[in-house]
Amino acid sequence: MLSVKTLGDAAARARRPRGLVPEIVSALEADMQGGRLNPGDKLPTESALMARFEVSRTVVREAISRLQAAGRVETRHGIGTFVIAPRAAEPNFRIAPEDFATVADVISLLELRISLESEAASLAAQRRDEASLAAMGAALGAFEAAIRADSDAVPSDFQFHMEVARATGNRHFADLMTYLGTMIIPRTRLKTAGDAPEGRLAYLERVHHEHESIYRAVRDRDAEAARAAMRTHLANSRERLRRAQASENGAAH
Repeated sequence: MLSVKTLGDAAARARRPRGLVPEIVSALEADMQGGRLNPGDKLPTESALMARFEVSRTVVREAISRLQAAGRVETRHGIGTFVIAPRAAEPNFRIAPEDFATVADVISLLELRISLESEAASLAAQRRDEASLAAMGAALGAFEAAIRADSDAVPSDFQFHMEVARATGNRHFADLMTYLGTMIIPRTRLKTAGDAPEGRLAYLERVHHEHESIYRAVRDRDAEAARAAMRTHLANSRERLRRAQASENGAAH
C-alpha cells in the first residue's frame, strides 16, 4: 500500500507546471552561480539529471541545448558536457526568442540557415572524419527512435544539424549553431508537424529521409551533393511554412 507521503509526492509531481525545461536550466545556472559547478566542471550525466529532476531524457536534452545556446556549457562528443566561463559581453549579433513570434520570422531565419548550413554541409563532406560521421549517424538514430516514441524529435533534429556544423572543422559554424540553439527548429515555435497535411508521423519521416540524404552525401565525401541535400531540406521547410502562411492570410480575408 502506498504511504500518504508517497501519494502526496506523486500528486505534487502531477501538479508541476509544463515549464520543466526552464526549471532545470534555472537550477543548473544557480549551481554555476553558487560555485557548485565551475568553468571546466563536467555536468552530471543525463541519467543523473533525469533522476534529480524526475523528468525524461528529452527534457534534460532540451535544457542542455538551452544552456549551450546561452553559452553556459559545451558538449564534447564522447566525453560529456562541460561548464564554460560566461561571455564577457553581449554580442552585437543577437536573435532572441521574441524574434520568432510569427511565421514570417521563422521563414527569415530559415533563409539565413539555407546559406549558412548548405556551405557547412559541403565543407563537412570534404573534411569529415570517422568520429564526426559516427556522431551524425547517432543523431539520425536518435531522431528515428524519437519519432517512433511519439516525440517531436527536436533535440535529435538540432543535434544532427550541430554535428554537420562540427564536421566542418571550423568552430565558427558550431559556435553559431550553439548560440541559436534548438529554437532554429521551426516546430519549437510552430505546430509544423501537427498541422502537416500528411500527418505528424509522415511529416517527421520525411524530415528524417532528408537528413539521411545529407548524411549519405557527407559520408561519400560528395561536397556538391551535400550542399544540395541541405539546401533542399531547409528550402522544403521554408516552402511548407510559406504555404501555411498563404493559407492563413487567405482565411483572414
